[in-house]
Amino acid sequence: MRTWLTNIQWCPGCWDTLIIMALKNAFKELEIPSHKRVVVSGVWCSGKASQYVDWYAAETLHGRALPFATWVKLAKPELTVVVMWWDGDGYGIGMGHFIHSCKRNINMTYLVFNNENYALTTGQASPTTPLGAKTKTTPDGNTNLPFDPIQLAIDAGCGFAKRADSSKFAELKEIIKEAILHPGFAIIDITQACPSFKRW
Repeated sequence: MRTWLTNIQWCPGCWDTLIIMALKNAFKELEIPSHKRVVVSGVWCSGKASQYVDWYAAETLHGRALPFATWVKLAKPELTVVVMWWDGDGYGIGMGHFIHSCKRNINMTYLVFNNENYALTTGQASPTTPLGAKTKTTPDGNTNLPFDPIQLAIDAGCGFAKRADSSKFAELKEIIKEAILHPGFAIIDITQACPSFKRW
């Protein structure tokens, strides 16, 4: 085993590892060989996801994982392409790419690690932070209505848009399998804990 695969850089107790394991198990059960898989990640916490897989992977610029993944899928349509983004990355600077990816309906799977805050920069409010939540940038409580990414995806024409919970491992794995098998753009908004900065 490669030593870097065991050098985990996430905070102790981070649930990102559960999402990675669910994806690995989904690929195994679908019998998709490693040379046919590509994971594209953004930056921040989920950006590290590409470092813990043993197939093709790319860690891209902030907010730009979906355009990069679209290029990969168009260049090599036989590959199974999975994008691993985080709520601040995908629903913040990457929001425009998200909406247009739903409209284009290119066959790839979009997993969003939604911990409802900018955790890597120590807990600022993100586009999905609940109303009233106290963060470093909202000490008196968040006053911005959070996005509903599933409804946004549906409104943009996405044919597969589901929520999942990283603590429900078996269910998450099955939803990931469904998304990979869906013949078009698929998004899973994955609720997860953030033991270091999510206090609500």
